[in-house]
Parts: sequence; structure tokens; C-alpha cells
Amino acid sequence: MTDPAFPALHGRPPTGWINDPNGCSRVDGTWHVYYQHNPGAPVHTDIHWGHMSSPDLLRWTTEPIALAPRPDGPDAGGCWSGCLVDDDGVPTAVYTGVDDDRRPSTVLARTDREARVFTRDEPPVAGLPRDPAITDVRDPFVFSFRGHRWAVQGAGAPGGVGEVLLYSCDDLTSWHEIGTLLRSDHALLADVAAAEIWECPSLVQVGDDWVLVVSLWRHVDGTHQLYGVSWILGDLTGDGDAPPSFSPRAAGRLDAGDAFYAPQALAIDGRVLLWGWSWETDHGSERLAAAPWQGVLTYPRELDVVENRVVSHPAAELTGLRAGSADPDRLPNAFEVVIPEGGTVALTLDGTACWPQGLAASRVFVDGSLVEVFLHDGTTLTTRAYPTSGSRWQLTGDLSGVQIHALGV
Repeated sequence: MTDPAFPALHGRPPTGWINDPNGCSRVDGTWHVYYQHNPGAPVHTDIHWGHMSSPDLLRWTTEPIALAPRPDGPDAGGCWSGCLVDDDGVPTAVYTGVDDDRRPSTVLARTDREARVFTRDEPPVAGLPRDPAITDVRDPFVFSFRGHRWAVQGAGAPGGVGEVLLYSCDDLTSWHEIGTLLRSDHALLADVAAAEIWECPSLVQVGDDWVLVVSLWRHVDGTHQLYGVSWILGDLTGDGDAPPSFSPRAAGRLDAGDAFYAPQALAIDGRVLLWGWSWETDHGSERLAAAPWQGVLTYPRELDVVENRVVSHPAAELTGLRAGSADPDRLPNAFEVVIPEGGTVALTLDGTACWPQGLAASRVFVDGSLVEVFLHDGTTLTTRAYPTSGSRWQLTGDLSGVQIHALGV
């Protein structure tokens, strides 16, 4: 791939469309990330599950397509978002299939420990909710709590309210709808999580706390807008076999940038990793019109809770991408900047700033057009900037104590 805007280290194939990360998992020591993918064109149609794998979260191999729409099947209109569950030793994809009329249902597909070739169960395990007024039910995420298995899905409720639905699913082939876990009209959430639809929920335990992550779909002027991602910190409670309830106590935006949506979290080995989708922001440009690719997934991030806030840090493994010092006057196509606390450094591409003036960045990752900024306070900012063959990245400000690493594998 010769396009200098292409994020070569992030594991996506050289062509086609990518959106939501799906099925983030580790099976027998190998990391697997699936994703919404149109292999035939860089547009959001004909959605499959693409697949990439890694031994170390650094070197990614593009695997064959994992799931494809089946004519006349419950996923004939697309294999939409979902997760990967270990079901008694059998890796099992749990995802939203939509038929030719875009009616959703929850579909299971099983694989072996290589996690490459899937066989689908019939029929789907869950369809539309009991309340016909609830719409846009999708994106199942399965979790365990007090010895039982549960699932959440995003949805839209009457009155323009996003919500998360709760299901019991100890037997993965038999789902039972419990009802609403949380709605966007909760008083705590009005400023940070208002939406007509909550998409792509993840519910994970971070230390002693529970964190619900939701992506915000809003209706604006007769169309829709993807309005970012919110975290909701709270307590998950329940006794015995009773369904759990979630009580929020704090909420905020998960990423402050303009190109981050639909993340999926993975709780594993006492930590929580998270990947997000970064879309293209150069709408109407000649580059976008000619490019054979659109979309990329972020590097893995690690979630933590600090002083009643959900914060993000680069996954520790990412230091393994460092391939030597980089010349600040000739920055490569992929690099990392480490800025000491109190440092005031700005990054520009061809004279245009990549983040707001005065932002206290701690670590910055650039790979082609993808810019991931981690602040000292644990906030993140994901954005895009599109280099051409004649472009120049430039760091300005006080560079004393700043480390600049070329990245590669």
C-alpha cells in the first residue's frame, strides 16, 4: 500500500470498508479481532465479519472472511455487530443478523480453537423484543455475573430514548428477555449520553466497578448522526438467580475526538482492553473518492477507573512497536511522541494543527492518517489527518524531554 494516509500498522486489509470491532477475544494465546467489513468496496453495504489475528497485539495478520451474509437467511442483509463467547470451550460468535427487510435477530456461529471457520446455528436465538414500540435492537454483548451468563443489546425506545436491554442466556441457545437495564433519559445522563438509539453496548467490570460503554445514535434534521461514545460508571447488583440491576453514579465522554465510535471492550486477565472504529473525516475529498479503503480500528487501549472517572491508556504492549528514535524534522509515516507532564507540544500536518491549542498530551500515536492522542488526565482524542507524498508532520513547542519513536513491526 503506497497511500501515505493508509494506517499500515493497524491490521486492516488493503481494500474495502471497515466499521465496528466485533468478537474481540483471545483463544489459546492468539488475539482475535473481527470487524464489520465490506470486502468488495469501500462503502457501508454487504457487511461481513472481517478478521485479523495477532500473537502479541503488535503484529496483525489479515485472516479470511469469518462470516458472510447468507441468501434467504436471517443475516441475508448483513452480519452486523456482536461478540465472541467461550461456550463450554467452543468459541461462539453472537451477533446481529439482519434479513433482506432489515429485521434483526441474534444469531450464533461456532468455530474451533483456530477461530477462523464458523458454522451457524439455526434458528436465531432471539428476535425483536416483546414491546413492539422498541426498535433498532442490535449489537449483543455477553457477560458473566454471579455465576450466570447475561447479555445486553442496544435499542431505541419510544419518545426518542436510547436504552440497553437485558437478557438471561445461561444456555446460549435459549435467551430470555428481562427488560430494560438503563435508559438515556436517566437524570445523570442527559448531558453526556442523550441519544435516540444506544448502540454497541459493552458492560465490563473494571476493578470493583462496572462500566457500561454506549455509542450515541441521534436523529438530526431527518437523518442520523453518530455522536460519539459515553462511559457510564456504576454498580451492578443482584442476589442469587435474580437479574442484575445497574445503578449509575458518574458518566462522561469516552473520547474527545471527531473520529471514534462503536468500541468493544474485552475483560481479560484482570484488565479491560478496548478497540474502537475510526471513520474517515475527509468527506468529499479527491483522496476519499479514489481510495480503495475506508475505516480503521484503533490500537488497543486499556480502561481504568480513577477518582470516579473512566480513563484510557495505551495498551502496555504498544511499546513493542518502537523501532528507534525519529528525527523531529523528518517524521516517518508511523511514529509515537511521549511528552512529559507540563510539556506544551503541538503536532501539525502541513501547518494544520491536529488537536486544539493547549491540550496537555502525554502520548501521541500517528499511523498514516490516524492520530490517537492520550492526555495526562486519562482522556483520549482520536482524529484523522491525511498526509500526501509531499506532506510534512511537524512538532512545535518545547521539545526538551520529549521522546519521538519511529514505529514498526
